[in-house]
Amino acid sequence: MSLANTLKGDLPQQARSLYRQLLRTGSEFQAYNFREYAKRRTRDAFRESKGVEDPRQIQGLIQKGLKELEAMKRQTIVSKFYQIDRLVVEGGKSGKQKGNSGERTRQKDTGWD
Repeated sequence: MSLANTLKGDLPQQARSLYRQLLRTGSEFQAYNFREYAKRRTRDAFRESKGVEDPRQIQGLIQKGLKELEAMKRQTIVSKFYQIDRLVVEGGKSGKQKGNSGERTRQKDTGWD
């Protein structure tokens, strides 16, 4: 089943459904920067085309969004193969445990801190 079949209803309903799917898929990225970029880009793209009223243009934008959704789904699957440390802005502890003191350190390309 293609993604085009997943959007039911009239054009406004299809656009809302596509918007939610893009945001949901974007939040599945493992890397914080990719996740935030995907959400920001989705919001910006929908804001830019908010004033479009021609049904043909709207349908074209929906088709473009569906292609981007397919690409984003592939990329989120690939991103799950690579485990990365959480960033400070994401909250929680990051790095690897070292020694008995419980201090956190990060491993660099050149060795331990």
